[in-house]
Amino acid sequence: MSPPKHIVSAATIVLNDQNEILLIKGPRRGWEMPGGQVEEGESLKDAAIRETLEESGIEIEVVKFCGVFQNVSASICNTLFLARPVGGIPTTSPESLEVGFFPIEKALEMVNWKNFRQRIEYCLDEKLHPFLIEF
Repeated sequence: MSPPKHIVSAATIVLNDQNEILLIKGPRRGWEMPGGQVEEGESLKDAAIRETLEESGIEIEVVKFCGVFQNVSASICNTLFLARPVGGIPTTSPESLEVGFFPIEKALEMVNWKNFRQRIEYCLDEKLHPFLIEF
């Protein structure tokens, strides 16, 4: 029997001082929060910081771990963090066609890939922390 193979990712909901959310527009999924796979030997928090910088040009400070969305059948665990920007400027990358900060309501309307909007809503509602959503 071979060992299980899981994908673990870390994503951030970055809120600036104007209470706007950082979003990236990816080539496949449209508008979403920055994030990506955790590399071997990397902590969840460090992956969230690295992926946010790589995809958006924004340096962040992680404020809080929010929870996990687990796709059980696909063996994918998506960890989510609240963060605040501490430097950098919005910059596109090979993974992001557009980058920007948007008011919460507008941001929620822009995100329409699968359950990504729900992930943002759960992260913004501190009464739900920590959460484990299995699907």
